[in-house]
Amino acid sequence: MSANLLAAETSPYLLQHRDNPVHWRPWGEAALAEAKRLDRPILLSVGYAACHWCHVMAHESFEDAAIAELMNTLFVNIKVDREERPDVDTLYQSALALTGQHGGWPLTMFLTPDGSPFWGGTYFPPEPRFGRPGFPDVLQQVAQVYRVDRQRVARNVDALKDGLVKMAQPQPGEGFTDQTLNTVATAALRLVDPIAGGTEGAPKFPQPLFFRFLWRAYRRTGSTLYRDAVTLTLDSIANGGIYDHLAGGYARYATDDLWLVPHFEKMLYDNALLVDLMTEAWAVERCDLYARRVRETIAWALGDLTTGDTDEGLFAFFSAFDADSEGVEGKYYVWTEAEVDAVLGDAAPLFKRVYDVTPGGNWEGSTILNRRRAASARNDDEERRLDDARARLLAVRRGRIPPARDDKVLADWNGLMITALVHAGTMFDHPEWVDAARRCFTFIRTRLEIDGRLRHTWCAGQARHPAVLDDYASMARAALALYEATGEAEYCAQAERWVAVADRHFWDAADGGYFQSADDTTDVPVRSKGIMDNAVPSGNGVMIDVLARLYHHIGDDRYRERADAAIRLFSADNPQYLMNVPGLLLAHDLLANGVQIVLIGDPADAATADLHRTAFAAAPPHRVITQVAPDTPLPPGHAAFAKTAIDGQPTAYVCVGPLCSPPVTTAAALRHTLAQA
Repeated sequence: MSANLLAAETSPYLLQHRDNPVHWRPWGEAALAEAKRLDRPILLSVGYAACHWCHVMAHESFEDAAIAELMNTLFVNIKVDREERPDVDTLYQSALALTGQHGGWPLTMFLTPDGSPFWGGTYFPPEPRFGRPGFPDVLQQVAQVYRVDRQRVARNVDALKDGLVKMAQPQPGEGFTDQTLNTVATAALRLVDPIAGGTEGAPKFPQPLFFRFLWRAYRRTGSTLYRDAVTLTLDSIANGGIYDHLAGGYARYATDDLWLVPHFEKMLYDNALLVDLMTEAWAVERCDLYARRVRETIAWALGDLTTGDTDEGLFAFFSAFDADSEGVEGKYYVWTEAEVDAVLGDAAPLFKRVYDVTPGGNWEGSTILNRRRAASARNDDEERRLDDARARLLAVRRGRIPPARDDKVLADWNGLMITALVHAGTMFDHPEWVDAARRCFTFIRTRLEIDGRLRHTWCAGQARHPAVLDDYASMARAALALYEATGEAEYCAQAERWVAVADRHFWDAADGGYFQSADDTTDVPVRSKGIMDNAVPSGNGVMIDVLARLYHHIGDDRYRERADAAIRLFSADNPQYLMNVPGLLLAHDLLANGVQIVLIGDPADAATADLHRTAFAAAPPHRVITQVAPDTPLPPGHAAFAKTAIDGQPTAYVCVGPLCSPPVTTAAALRHTLAQA
């Protein structure tokens, strides 16, 4: 078979490569079967649509006829969108790490015909450069080794496969204590850049999960060292060039150590996680900057990153915007002084002073807008004038050729944004954000769930690709966020159904923990099982959080037992390791120390609504809110079982472990009780 077969795919990334002279195949049984038939090694290339260096390698190598001929002659070539198949990406990134190399995208792996990895790398230039060998030389050498030294290949395959299997079988520990949390937080604090925030050095990633862990350490211990590390980071990224000061939304990371120069791609997951973290910090700090960035980022996501309402009023969020436009990274976003002067006229001097616009620019002759040196205007009138200036510049920018948008809907990333919208909507009293979360949730449930099983992607009107653990975990978490915000029991029931699917198809009955791929996903040679949080939360970490929440909501010991088993499995006593699993540690904290707030009252009663608002505003972040009608009994295993409304009034109980507070019936009394929890 000699043709490029990507034209039938829906992934925008794969479609970017459909006209390459390389005979690309999508990942799957057919491609593996062809490699076996031809007895050729597989060249696996993994990337994603918004990846700058993926585009560079494509232009340099995959569009080059001579290099493509080498690839077609020597290999069966498979192209994977890492966002469509995170399980495939995780497996081969892990294999590359076992060879002692740093991973990333584009990922270039060489496999035997059955999909077993034996060597790889990331970006290769078309000729030797940057200390890297030229790609044609790599192709010929790897093919030569495969032809003449199968024993060497087999040794590599066996070593990597053994390593991958061991990675999926962590050595269980004894679980965690509160002291574990404090010890890890103290160690993590030493990694924070005391000048610019974030972690030391460049590039700088926002790492919202890492900084949420430090924020919770502040809430738990009262130490302002943790608070200052988080607020310094949030202030720096909110005012830096990593933030889009005209349209809203954050880029994936900064290439420098001062948050000035972004890698301009904008991803749904980063923005969801940052909205959630800033909302949590705002609940204590009441910082206008955080409120504004939450509002602007949500407006950008709802305006520029959604499918648009269907006839039923439903929608979902797309994945990302590219870093490049017109083949140039950042071209869409940067400005020259002359361009700013031409648009703003008399308003230009103020804008240039605040947003760092200078004759020579601050990056490659142009200006990346930022407020690092003038975070606040001198008065409200100046801020209003800046608002007007930004709106005028944005209108002009929208006339430029924009970066490509990856219009793929991913179940897990949408789950992250649904949760963020619910939390922000309840905290900032924006019910329209909660309504948006509901409509997005219904889109995922109705478009991506088929016969009770989720699909991972929806694109071009098609639901495709087997769901991974992250999909069930993030969507179950989103369902529980909506349950807490609305009191509608169906959301909790849906979370239970998805957890049941995960237990049936992903749980490792032999050793515990959840695999990333389902038991009926047959095209991965090794099923990964991880706990480390990367750019997105670990599926295992989120699922343990979900289990803890279900236990607190329902009181069913099965959820606690499964959460405990998973925590013990991943609880190796190694501070360096534990700094990479903040989601696991936070899930343990919720399970062990969660504050349960039970509201008994008619949802239509204004007094019930007042208690509900107070619970969200005043409760500590490791809280679970359960709302039931007066005639709906709580399950027998619940801490507040048999508790009732007092004198027919809406009533709240605050429970920690098996102990519950006396009943309270006013918002002021609930606020006081929560302050003691």
